[in-house]
Amino acid sequence: MNKSLPPLPKLYPIIDREMLDARGIGVEEYARELRDAGVTLVQYRDKSGAPQEILRAAAEIAAVFAGVDATLILNDRADLALLAGWGVHVGHLDLAPGDARRVVGVGSVLGVSTHNDAQIVAADASEADYVAVGPVFATSTKADAEPVIGLAGVRRARALTRKPLVAIGGITRETARSVIEAGADSVAVISGLLVKGEQPGKVAEDFLEILR
Repeated sequence: MNKSLPPLPKLYPIIDREMLDARGIGVEEYARELRDAGVTLVQYRDKSGAPQEILRAAAEIAAVFAGVDATLILNDRADLALLAGWGVHVGHLDLAPGDARRVVGVGSVLGVSTHNDAQIVAADASEADYVAVGPVFATSTKADAEPVIGLAGVRRARALTRKPLVAIGGITRETARSVIEAGADSVAVISGLLVKGEQPGKVAEDFLEILR
């Protein structure tokens, strides 16, 4: 299912286990809503789960997307990504991109998070397939979030890397288009898909329509 990185879809949903658990939503159920909405790129993030729990959830997501030309990416854990046959996304405090590449191999997608100019330049020179930058706007998803960079930060990041650029952090349906216009190839969305009183699949459809 995974292969070298195709052109990035404009919507990059992140399935965050902690946020789903807090809302009583199952991973498989959520993945199915995203698939049915037309999503073709997802990341699974579980910061506290045991390895077997993470692999079990990855298997559920993979089963949902079976037969779909989709790219599946695991957060942080290159070793588990290798076992699952997925791509991996690493933060600046995780494995270095070169080390992550040696774990998952040349055929898997590799992304890296950045938060400032030096990190973006380093990521651009690394073996990463794409560079993520943020937070663009204030976000409650991460308690230890880096300083907000705003749309100006997205424009600056665009000028510093030729790699595909993913913007993340507090992005909603109302702001997504402006982030793409600032130079991002894709917007990563977590809480923006989990809107009280709305079905995540419908919200994902809205994002896809806005970003067409």
